[in-house]
Amino acid sequence: MLNHLSLRLRIFLFFCLLAAGGIAVSCAALWFGYQRADPQDLSSAFVFSGLLISFGLLALIVGVWLLFDDNVAKPIERLSSQLRARAHAGVSTDLDLQAARYLGDLAPAAAGLAEQLAENAMTTAEAVAVETAHLAAEKHRLTALLTEIPVAMLLAGPKHQIVLYDAQAAGVLAQIAHPRLNASLFDYLESTGLTDAYAEMNKTGMDVYCTLSSVDGRQTYTARMKPLGDAPGYMLVFEDSVARIPPEAARPLVYDFDLLDTPGDDAFEDRPLSDLCFVVFDTETTGLLPHKDEIVQIGAVRVVNGRVVEGERLDTLVDPGITIPPASTKVHKVSNVMVQGAPDIAQAGRSFHQFAQDAVIVAHNAPFDMAFLRRHAARMEVEWTHPILDTVLLSAVLFGASETHTLDAVCDRLGITIPETLRHTALGDAVATAEALVKMLPMLQSRGMNTFGAVIAETRKHGRLLEDLN
Repeated sequence: MLNHLSLRLRIFLFFCLLAAGGIAVSCAALWFGYQRADPQDLSSAFVFSGLLISFGLLALIVGVWLLFDDNVAKPIERLSSQLRARAHAGVSTDLDLQAARYLGDLAPAAAGLAEQLAENAMTTAEAVAVETAHLAAEKHRLTALLTEIPVAMLLAGPKHQIVLYDAQAAGVLAQIAHPRLNASLFDYLESTGLTDAYAEMNKTGMDVYCTLSSVDGRQTYTARMKPLGDAPGYMLVFEDSVARIPPEAARPLVYDFDLLDTPGDDAFEDRPLSDLCFVVFDTETTGLLPHKDEIVQIGAVRVVNGRVVEGERLDTLVDPGITIPPASTKVHKVSNVMVQGAPDIAQAGRSFHQFAQDAVIVAHNAPFDMAFLRRHAARMEVEWTHPILDTVLLSAVLFGASETHTLDAVCDRLGITIPETLRHTALGDAVATAEALVKMLPMLQSRGMNTFGAVIAETRKHGRLLEDLN
């Protein structure tokens, strides 16, 4: 059972046992001495001596424990988290040898090992960089070829989730909702047309022409569904998209072919972290009181298969409907003039809700930001039922509750730089939080927390941190 307790807590319990044992031994010795003495003369003296010994021994052990905690337990915990960050998150910052100065040769030995591993990793990284450059050149040639095809194209998995889309397909999807990797095509297109075409394609093994309607009924598309050979899923080509999006426009690709391997239908708590899609967001507000202040900016990015998806971002100003105090504008640089004509919280909230559909919502001190959204859920006509992860709690799990868990402190530990111009902007802080999440996910897995449920169970042990923050 003790294996599930932190090192510091086990050391604390050891000292508690030592204190209890010391007091018990002292009391027993005094009791035996009292039995052999004249109770009329020495009873009060024995009682007083017993109390004095007990409190003195307790104070001594508490003092020794505090010294041990500060100079041994905390440095060991900090050193282990720094080594784990180096091993699994690619962090290259120097180890804090000064904090571990009382651990003898352990810290220098760990630093030497870390440097050796870093050198080996650098050699591997150089080889990977060469191959990455080759793949980038191949992607560039593919993009150039796609530019010559005057239609929009996307790939979907067997469960109709988006695996790849080009810029023209993004334009088609954006007429309905924000394009998103791993999103269901049913979020954009009426399901019957898709499923009928998919069934026919699987039956014949040939291309299928179909007419598809947007979920809102406002758009109709002529499309061709093409099988992918041995790979699961299909290609969907919008044949009539050339009139809407110039064929000479750039055709960057957004893709993740690993999404073709669809995960099972496990309960959400049992799903591996690697199978989850995360939407990391941040807000800027008129003040720090969720029950009366309002949101003035929302920024969000998507993390799929352990990487931030470039191009899938939400960044919007929000008209709060009240005056933004000058003190708040000084922090986030959002003024009353800037929010004039911006969407209100109902419209902005619905857009974010759709952007985060079927994803885990992640934020730094999530209860604060979510309180603003939940307060206006009725106006948005949505329900905020998404599973939620908090990077404050993830930091406490990985680095210890005694550390500082501000966004700046977490980014500093993980070697993430937040440009000064982007700090305290919703999108800038969301990007920094997403980069921190990407580095923390393999660290969590290295400690055996491979499923969402396992991570949530561990974060609940540190819930008091959020209570103190809010």
